[in-house]
Amino acid sequence: MPKSPAPATSAGPGLVRTDSRPAIAGIVTALVGFTSSFAVVLAGLTAVGANPAQAASGLLAVTLTVGLGVLFLSWRSRVPVTLAWSTPGAALLAASGVPDGGWPAAVGGFLGAGLLLALTGLVPALGRLMARIPPSLAQAMLAGVLLQLCLAPFKALGSVPLFVAPVILCWLLMMKFAPRWAVPAALLVALGVIGVSLASAGTPVAPAALVPALAWTMPTFSVQAMAGIAVPLFVVTMASQNIPGVAVLRSFGYETPWRPAMLVTGAGTLAGAPFGGHAINLAALSAALAAGEEAGADRSRRWIAGFTSGAAYLVLAAFSAALVSLVSKAPAGMLEAVAGLALLGTLASAASAALADAEDRIAPAVTFLMAASGLVFGGIGSAFWALLAGLVVRLVLQPRPGGRAGRKSA
Repeated sequence: MPKSPAPATSAGPGLVRTDSRPAIAGIVTALVGFTSSFAVVLAGLTAVGANPAQAASGLLAVTLTVGLGVLFLSWRSRVPVTLAWSTPGAALLAASGVPDGGWPAAVGGFLGAGLLLALTGLVPALGRLMARIPPSLAQAMLAGVLLQLCLAPFKALGSVPLFVAPVILCWLLMMKFAPRWAVPAALLVALGVIGVSLASAGTPVAPAALVPALAWTMPTFSVQAMAGIAVPLFVVTMASQNIPGVAVLRSFGYETPWRPAMLVTGAGTLAGAPFGGHAINLAALSAALAAGEEAGADRSRRWIAGFTSGAAYLVLAAFSAALVSLVSKAPAGMLEAVAGLALLGTLASAASAALADAEDRIAPAVTFLMAASGLVFGGIGSAFWALLAGLVVRLVLQPRPGGRAGRKSA
C-alpha cells in the first residue's frame, strides 16, 4: 500500500505547515492598541502635572506592565486574553487638571485605583458593588469627560490649521477606507508634520532623551486625590474597559480568567504607579483582533495571538521616550488634537449608551453635563461630582412603590 504524501507547504514538501496568523494578529493588536491611544496617555499625564520626563516614564511603565501582564495571563490560561492601558482613564485625567499636591498626589491616586482593581479580584463583594452602578451613569460620566478633549482637534484648526488640517483629512479618509488604521495613520501624519517643522526650525533633539527610562515619584495621599482621581479612574476603567473586555471574549466563545486578570491588572497598576503609570486593564476593542478569525481558524491556538501581543508591547516600549521627545516639541494643542481624534468613537459610543433608555435620560444628562463642566469643588474634580449627582437625581426621580407609576400600572 503506497504511503500518503507528506503535507506540502510554501517552504517545500515534507514540512509541517505552521499557521503564522496568530502571531501576526498579536503584533497587529499591539500596534493598533499602542499607536491609537498613546497620545491620550501623554495628554492625560501632562494634564495632572507630569513633566516630559515623567510622562515618558509613565508611558513606558504602562507599556511594560501591559506586555508582562499579557504574557503571564495568556500563557497561564491558554485564552487569547489581552490587556491595554486605560484610555478612558487617561482621558479622565486630561479633563481633571492638576490636583492639590501636584504630580505626587496624582501618583497617589493611581496607586489608589490599582488597589481597588486588585481588591476587585480578591473581594467579590466589591465587584458586585461596581455592578450596582447604573451603566448609563458611568457612560454619561465618560462622555462628559471626553467632550473637551474631543473638541480639541476642531479648536486647533483655529490656532494651528496648517498642522492640524492634514491630520484630520488623513483620519477622515482612513475612516472611509480602513477604519482600524485611521488613528495610527493620523498619528503618523502628525509625527511627520512635527518632524518637518522641527527640521525647518533647526530644533535639536538630545540623544539622551531618546533612551527610555523610568522616573520614580514618591507618592502623596489625600482625600481629594482619592475622590477626584482614584475612584473615577477605577469606575471608568471597570465600566469602559474591564466589563466590555469580558463581553468581547465571551462573544468569541472564551471565558475570561476574571480573578487572575483583576489581580494582574491591579498589581501591574500598583507596580507602575510610582513611575507614572496610571492604570492597566483588560483590552476591549483591540481584544477582538486577538480572539477573532484573524488569529487563525484553530481556536485552541489563538492564545498565541495574546502572547505575541505582549511580546510586541515590550518591543514598543523601547520607542516610548523617542515619541515623547518628538511630541513634546509639537505646537500647542497638537497632542490634544490627535488624542481627541482617537477618542471620537469612544465618545459616540458612550453618549449613545448613556441615553439609550428613553425613560431614563435625565440622570445621565445631568451626569454628562456635570462631568463636562469641569467643576472643581473642595479640590475634587468634576468626574466624582458628576457620578454623585447622577446617582442622586436618579434616586429622586425613581418611581416610588405605590406612587403614581404604581397606581397607573395597577
